[in-house]
Amino acid sequence: MDLLREVQGYIDTHRLLKPGARVVVGVSGGPDSVTLLNVLQRLAESLNLTLHVAHLHHGIRDADADADADFVAALAESWGVPCTIERADVPAIAAEQKIALEEAARRARYTFLHQVARQTGALRIAVGHNADDQSETVLMHLLRGAGPAGLRGMLPATPLRDYHLLTSCPKPVPEMKLIRPLLCIPRADVEAYCAEQQLSTRFDRSNLDTTFFRNRLRHEVLPYLAQINPRFAQNLRHLAEVVRADYDLLHEFTSVAWDTLLVESTPNLLAFNLEGWRAQPLSIQRAIIRRAAYNLRHSLRDVSFVHVEDAVRIAQQGTTGAQATLPHGLRLTVGYTTLNISGEEEAARNLLHLPPESPWLVPGSTIPLSVPAEIDLPKGWHVHIQEAPHWNLEAITNNCNPLVAWMDAGALGEDASGASVAILRTRRRGDRFQPQGMHHATMRLSDLLINTKIPRAWRDYVPLVEANGRILWVVGVRLSEEALVGPDTRRVVYFRFCGP
Repeated sequence: MDLLREVQGYIDTHRLLKPGARVVVGVSGGPDSVTLLNVLQRLAESLNLTLHVAHLHHGIRDADADADADFVAALAESWGVPCTIERADVPAIAAEQKIALEEAARRARYTFLHQVARQTGALRIAVGHNADDQSETVLMHLLRGAGPAGLRGMLPATPLRDYHLLTSCPKPVPEMKLIRPLLCIPRADVEAYCAEQQLSTRFDRSNLDTTFFRNRLRHEVLPYLAQINPRFAQNLRHLAEVVRADYDLLHEFTSVAWDTLLVESTPNLLAFNLEGWRAQPLSIQRAIIRRAAYNLRHSLRDVSFVHVEDAVRIAQQGTTGAQATLPHGLRLTVGYTTLNISGEEEAARNLLHLPPESPWLVPGSTIPLSVPAEIDLPKGWHVHIQEAPHWNLEAITNNCNPLVAWMDAGALGEDASGASVAILRTRRRGDRFQPQGMHHATMRLSDLLINTKIPRAWRDYVPLVEANGRILWVVGVRLSEEALVGPDTRRVVYFRFCGP
């Protein structure tokens, strides 16, 4: 009865269940889930609960798993609770999605529970995690280098949409939550309750397999630490309680800063006001970067301390174009006035955040050039090309406008019909260039861009004029020796890039 009262108090304190709620109860057959079902059934009359048992066969433990499913079905029938049992091929899911077996089992299980909840109209899914599970979870997150979100451990109630479900699963409604009524109950008390109530349970031998990370913590690490401090597991739970309250406050402040600083949001890009972000406290800066990464990559479970600290350092101190790498193909880029977190495939959209006083091309662009021509470019720019019937070598030599060039028409080349073979493009792997002044040598284009201090994040966007396989002009940077107008030049072509 003490356990029953404690669970009821925990439910009331955290508002896990409302009177009249429909509840799907995940039952594996082990002591925790059987205790959970028994306790909820004893509370069902006073809370007017409608229960539905759900059990997933993971397709892993052969005859033992078959026996577990039969046990749960018989238990639910004997207690008069409707039951849904299904089977999933977890090893196949793990192989297909290239994730660990434990993670595949978790996603398959929560997806199944979501499906049963939808079918039964339930907005609560109860699972049997206990206080010792909480200690293991906090220690596991601590060893992985988690931040405040991870050190909260498991929460009494969590929206199911926060979990990683299988891709085939529709998104849960916001009101659907996974609840843990036994999170305050140590494992020993659960086992004592089963003995007291004479509850039959199943034993999962895989829980002894210490090749699984959690099992190693349970059977080896935590018992060793308990020899040093018998209250260590309890202290981990207290840590989770303290961090959870602090995290709620941090989350509230972060949400205010997020709404204030966010200037652009797409499925693959989040851009924040750079000056405003830099004015935030360090904790808010870190939290915004973590939250942005999770928002852009829903399958992401952890963003390491190293990733976050490197990103914060670059964002605080980096000049325009500086970048930091984040997990799952994400990158942080210091923009002209914004701090951008995006996927690598966001290249075209990043044009919006490059300095407006220069022309840029979408990486991979190839634009045929003709003489004469007026060609529109991104961000309101255009390039004007014409033959120059009257030209002055001294004026050309003294040109100081980096967006204007006179070229020897012979370098541009022509095809059989007399049309120009020149193109405007962005850089490619292996590009080489012969800068003005280097009469017989070439250099790597990447080295030129580095030497002229073009930020790394901008280099893929720099326009290049090419003809006959040779780069004649790195626009705004340097003209090629091959394109120079000289005393023997017969025809000159004039290029001018104009801004909006």
